[in-house]
Amino acid sequence: MASFKTWVSALRLRTLPLSVSGIIVAGSLAEYNGLFHWGVFTMAILTTLSFQILSNLANDYGDGVKGTDNLDRIGPQRAIQSGEITPTSMFFAIRINILISIFLAVFTIYVAFGSKYFLLGLLFLVLGMLSIYAALKYTIGGNAYGYRGLGDIFVFIFFGLLSVIGAYVLFAKQIDHVTILPAFTIGFLSTAVLNLNNLRDIESDKKANKITMAVKMGFTRAKRYHMFLVGGAICLSFLFGILYYNSPYNFIFFIAYIPLIIHMKKVHNCIEPVKLDQELKKLALSTFLLSVLLAVGHLL
Repeated sequence: MASFKTWVSALRLRTLPLSVSGIIVAGSLAEYNGLFHWGVFTMAILTTLSFQILSNLANDYGDGVKGTDNLDRIGPQRAIQSGEITPTSMFFAIRINILISIFLAVFTIYVAFGSKYFLLGLLFLVLGMLSIYAALKYTIGGNAYGYRGLGDIFVFIFFGLLSVIGAYVLFAKQIDHVTILPAFTIGFLSTAVLNLNNLRDIESDKKANKITMAVKMGFTRAKRYHMFLVGGAICLSFLFGILYYNSPYNFIFFIAYIPLIIHMKKVHNCIEPVKLDQELKKLALSTFLLSVLLAVGHLL
């Protein structure tokens, strides 16, 4: 039986701050407009975390049983790859996490909408089920979209647009134009994290026939694509700061540009995929920092 430490490692806790970045931004926008609700915020955070953990376990299972996680893989060894957790045990854990995710999603919808906003509640129930399906189908199954170069699109939608705009609707019961630029910003950076992961694994993914955007474009072009994603996020967040300016404190999130620009320079100069592994954590934490500072600055 796998140890508690092994299961904690399988959850990949370092990915969790990135997953809640959009919720933090949405909550700050709701607070600024007098719509914030601690119950909704707490449940949205818990639901998002459960989705991310489900995705992590499903990715471990999908890549593990397909043999994509092998000795050629550069990143940290995964649970099934190491043999410390069996595919059967991982699949059982996935099923338990699906039930937890469904419960949290339904409770979040109830706290946000009650019975008064039935149609919105129904819409978010569908979105919640789609989120669970997307978490599973990234690597699991014969037609996994992560093996067909579609992962970037799904990450942008679910970690960017749905995370920020969707979470804001939980508070406001309507879409607001103020959420658009932050949603694209977080979406671009979340997609950049996935692209960086795929850049690191480009050679092993080729051998395993995992066709990511990085594999499709090649190492050099995928690095340019990465510059577009991170640079685009910087430009869009800057535009947000200008368009919705109300205090000099709004621009406190510029601090997050420092590690992001340093990161872009390192990726641009990198010629060995293995050296990108150390940049993954930096980019994820920089995205989280940007979301927190953008949220705080908007409220000051």
